[in-house]
Amino acid sequence: MGVVMAACSFASLSAQYLKMHDEVLKTMKTATRFMMDQVSYKGGFVWAYLPDFSRSWGELEARRTMVWIQAPGTPLVGQLLLDAYHATGDEYYYGEAKKVADVLIWGQESCGGWNYMFDMAGENSMKEWYATIGKNGWRMEEFQHYYGNATFDDSVTSDVAKFLLRIYVEKYDPVFRPSLDKAIHFILESQYPVGGWPQRYPLKYDHVFQGKEDYSSFITLNDDVISDNIDFLLQCYQVLGMKNLKEPIMRALNLMLVLQQGEPYAGWADQYTMEDLQPAHARSYEPRGINAGTTVGMIYRLCDYYKLTGETKFLSGIPAAIRFLESMKLPDSEVARFGRRPLEEGEILVPRFIDPENGKPLYVHRKGSNVWNGTYYIDQDIAHTIGHYSSVSAVSVGQLRRHYEEVKAMPREEVVKDSPFWCNELMPLPEYYVAFRPERKKNARKKESLKERVEQIVKSMTGEGCWLTPLTALSNPYKPCPEAEKQPSSETCYRDTFVGDEYDTSCYPANQEVMGISTQVYVTNMGKLIQYITNEK
Repeated sequence: MGVVMAACSFASLSAQYLKMHDEVLKTMKTATRFMMDQVSYKGGFVWAYLPDFSRSWGELEARRTMVWIQAPGTPLVGQLLLDAYHATGDEYYYGEAKKVADVLIWGQESCGGWNYMFDMAGENSMKEWYATIGKNGWRMEEFQHYYGNATFDDSVTSDVAKFLLRIYVEKYDPVFRPSLDKAIHFILESQYPVGGWPQRYPLKYDHVFQGKEDYSSFITLNDDVISDNIDFLLQCYQVLGMKNLKEPIMRALNLMLVLQQGEPYAGWADQYTMEDLQPAHARSYEPRGINAGTTVGMIYRLCDYYKLTGETKFLSGIPAAIRFLESMKLPDSEVARFGRRPLEEGEILVPRFIDPENGKPLYVHRKGSNVWNGTYYIDQDIAHTIGHYSSVSAVSVGQLRRHYEEVKAMPREEVVKDSPFWCNELMPLPEYYVAFRPERKKNARKKESLKERVEQIVKSMTGEGCWLTPLTALSNPYKPCPEAEKQPSSETCYRDTFVGDEYDTSCYPANQEVMGISTQVYVTNMGKLIQYITNEK
């Protein structure tokens, strides 16, 4: 009798398992069909949409004919579709990923790179967007001028290039190779002889802003410009066998050592002038200074570069960088005056920007109400700094030091065991790009199992095939600013907000529940469904 009951129980569980498996596959297909057939514009995406598609957004409000590159935009969806293809073996997902690749190839600039977005309605439509919505985004200074070239900012060009590389090596379809080669050539051509890259290329100097020279030609570390280009070239080296790429990669790696400032301020800046490799300014709320957050990122990167090369010189500047961060710890009185969020255990608060000459903090403030009458300014007062771009960084010095010591103590053979430079064979790309990325702490659901999460995802999909979700950001519709509102202002009520008055087109955190369609939610939910499917294998 016990054997019979056990067999019945097993059969029941198997039936439940098969039912759930089928439900997950059905949900994945239904959601993807909705996103590709109803939401996308010819295979391209922005970040968020109202359900009737009357308004949509990337980093600013977007037009229906626009395709956004910045994550969570179009390349991320393409990568997710390839993840789904690997998890299911269903050719449908590969076919949809090809549609995404096609639209990205359409939007490739003649130089070989990509801008933050492109408009399939044509260049005149794109220029008109820049002259209206872009120009009036007070805090969005990178969109206030139409360059007509490509950018490395926010991983834009490298994200598309990585996706094109991945879809090309999936089946070695030659249709993708010309665009991929063009992107590789663009990245190599735009690299400075010293090893770094500008923010934008081909070089232009036509946006002199508030009396400061155009920063787009400066050597740029900000938003991982150099490290993302290194990562892409390294992928081409390891999967295509392009051994000629080792020299430009090493040139970029060695520049990282040169750009570190000397003690006592032994960190890294976001930008550097090409002529003398000195720290430089960028946007008006990004002053010339050492950036604590960038320095933290560089410490981890240098540990990675040691594992890539086996050369201890990449560890040599880390102790000085850690000492610098430790020395910038703000006293409790300043932490209290800043007062925006509690520190986690082991963290210290440091200024985000530090004057490279004297070590003084550079805190950013603003006054006015919009791009026409407002201005940003810098001082040493931590109170009432801008809300959309933090003037401080939370740093776990102990965690940095432990990571450095662990890497330093590794045996040499273990250090380089995964390095393509030390392998005599081609190395494949990871099987999954999106689905198994760790969630950020604030979004992690520790008490919910994957099965419970997947069940909720399946149940919450609408009959149409989408996941409606409260939109996280909204914006004021564009309208021209009257002359009376363009006079310099000392208004302070917008000093720490994301958006100014009704003439500011910058996005701001939603202060009311507006339901919509989110590209990020689609990617996140699909990632969980993919995890469930692959865990069954």
